[in-house]
Amino acid sequence: MSTRWSLTIDCAHPKALAAFWASALGYVEKPPPAGFAGWEEWYAHHGVPEEEWDDGAALTDPDGAGPDLSFLKVPEPKTVKNRLHLDVQAGGGRATPWETRWPRVREAVRRLTAAGATVIREYELDGRPDHVLMADPEGHEFCVL
Repeated sequence: MSTRWSLTIDCAHPKALAAFWASALGYVEKPPPAGFAGWEEWYAHHGVPEEEWDDGAALTDPDGAGPDLSFLKVPEPKTVKNRLHLDVQAGGGRATPWETRWPRVREAVRRLTAAGATVIREYELDGRPDHVLMADPEGHEFCVL
């Protein structure tokens, strides 16, 4: 039996970073728990101080297939390389023929760059482009393949 899990990303601007990743992954804002009209109502019910209501954001896969993502405000900036990163399989992954996959990867890189990501490095495999290492608007590394 598997265990449901989610991924939490520490950041300076949770709502802005959540908006970037929603666009990158096709995710949507996670709805509040059942019985609550909105997150503010949930926060108030659980005694979360109002000044902390913007300290987080949450996304969910609208198809229910992927894990939830949470974004939490932290005081310190990111200073070193991630020890964990996401692989955005915009091209369909390596099982997809290169001639189909690579144009999709290039289009995803263009779209993500326009949304605030930066290209760190393009990697090759067997003499042709394979995947692109990028950073989100707060510097978290991820790959597009």
